[in-house]
Amino acid sequence: MQTIDSSELSILQAVVEGTLQTTGDDFLRSLVRNLCLATGVPNGFLAEFTESGTRVRSLAFWTEGEFLEHQEWDLLGTPCEDVLRGNLCHYPSELNKKFPHEQGVESYLGVPLRDSGGRILGHLALFDQKAMPEQPKLLYTFKIFAARAAAELNRLRMEEQLRLSEKRYRALFDEAPIAYVNEDRDTRFLQANHAALRILGISPEQVPGIRGISLVPDTPEAQARLRAAFASVDKGTDSAGVVLELRRKDNGRPVWIQWWSKADLSGQFMRTVFIDITERVLMEQEQAKLQAQNQYLQEEIKSTHNFDEIVGRSPVLQSLLNQVQRVAQTDASVLIQGESGTGKELIARAIHFAGKRKNQPLIKVNCAALPSNLIESELFGHEKGAFTGAVNKRIGRFELAEGGTLFLDEVGEIPLDIQVKLLRVLQEREFERVGGQTPIKMNVRVITATNRNLLLEVAEKNFREDLFYRLNVFPLTTPPLRERLEDIPLLVDFLIGKFAPKIGKKITGIDPKSLQRLQGYRWPGNIRELENIIERAIILADASTLEINPDQLPQTDLETTPDFAPSSDASLDSIAREHILGVLEQSRWVIEGPNGAAIKLELKPSTLRYRMQKLGIVKTKQQT
Repeated sequence: MQTIDSSELSILQAVVEGTLQTTGDDFLRSLVRNLCLATGVPNGFLAEFTESGTRVRSLAFWTEGEFLEHQEWDLLGTPCEDVLRGNLCHYPSELNKKFPHEQGVESYLGVPLRDSGGRILGHLALFDQKAMPEQPKLLYTFKIFAARAAAELNRLRMEEQLRLSEKRYRALFDEAPIAYVNEDRDTRFLQANHAALRILGISPEQVPGIRGISLVPDTPEAQARLRAAFASVDKGTDSAGVVLELRRKDNGRPVWIQWWSKADLSGQFMRTVFIDITERVLMEQEQAKLQAQNQYLQEEIKSTHNFDEIVGRSPVLQSLLNQVQRVAQTDASVLIQGESGTGKELIARAIHFAGKRKNQPLIKVNCAALPSNLIESELFGHEKGAFTGAVNKRIGRFELAEGGTLFLDEVGEIPLDIQVKLLRVLQEREFERVGGQTPIKMNVRVITATNRNLLLEVAEKNFREDLFYRLNVFPLTTPPLRERLEDIPLLVDFLIGKFAPKIGKKITGIDPKSLQRLQGYRWPGNIRELENIIERAIILADASTLEINPDQLPQTDLETTPDFAPSSDASLDSIAREHILGVLEQSRWVIEGPNGAAIKLELKPSTLRYRMQKLGIVKTKQQT
């Protein structure tokens, strides 16, 4: 066992006393200074590897009674290179002969500094301008304090790593997109990151002491969810994404979060994370509302507007229904034209419920009932703030009809500027909400209907020709009641069964003369007019057999009611010519005046004469 003499002991004592009250950089400087003073060597330093691994940097450099600023030098060609290979290195004299760059240095003593795993962190060294004889006990003492220096250097490295780790953790904690909160067992916040503050409407100054439970509204549902969440934590289990309803601290607005929380190992506080799902919850609420509305509409349609209401066996109706059955199996656009009261909406519903989209929504838009400035919003929806009064986001009819059918009734009433946008939607199968920037893809079948002659509207520049042909892929024309008089007995029986129970009358049928009278009438109001007359007759009925007196039928001249249905394969000019000719004959070729053709065609007399000239319409002798 090696003993230590009094001189060595004094060295140890000087170094220990000199470094006892210091740590960190101060400890390293004190160690180097006192080691130099105790050994009588005027120069010493403690250095560490730089990031490159080929250079070293001094942490404490004592020379000739003072500390130098931090030095940095390359290892190659210096005594440090030998030390950092892992062994104690001692050059008692003539150092400058082996290392010419070290002019003025005669001796050198260096030892590597290792961490607990044996990795070299740097080195501790003494050097002198005179010889430094080898003294084993001195080397032994030097190694002891090199080990102490290595331990302190290792501790500093670990502190720096912890500091950087804490900094990274704090950055991750504060800037994470997911909200993080640490709270005690009484839900008082200890820490909250930026995402949590933003979601909950809390300022950093409000965090200490604020209770998370105070943000939960006092409603039965919200409180029940909170109790269930806390119960899972108390049992020592994770809260599995519980949805909680809260109120923001700054403005009291509702916010919904999905919440996970787990107690730490000590049980003293909880680690909580949550995400803001307010938009999703509001969307789900809106979807639930829309689904309920859609379910109601579908049930209402099936109960009062189903295929069974299309009553009749006339050849013209059977031909129409045959076409309905054929086109229903496709997704082709259908344009239904016909006079008012001929059942265009029933035909549209029949097409939808006979097709492959029957289990999807059928959404109707009455274009004539919407103000022109609201049609675009109604069709395509709008974003919040898109225009004055748009306080909430609105889902348009195209979105509501996704996967199903959109029925545009009175399509001829759509303004020209909206026609352009509708055409684009039909061509590109996508649209944007008013005020929106993101295109929305659509899968919607479009059925349209009108009581106008769209070909004439096209000729008069009131309706876009390209949109007409986009809608008119499969044209259908509902026949007026005067062309299916043989269906009147079936229609009367159907209407008696529909209205009599509601009115509280027991009607078994209609007398033959009344039925003959109905079949002799020309029905300018079509089936809608027939419904009104039958309902009125049932109200006035005193017997079980329904009677229709002549005075119950309006005195209407058929000749004032023009045929509507255009030939589907006729050209634009030929259809317009045929229509104008029909109206001229009914008006006895009178153009102007209250009973003239111009009034019936809703044209100026000069415009009508121009159209007649262009289409070659001339009054013949037989028409005189």
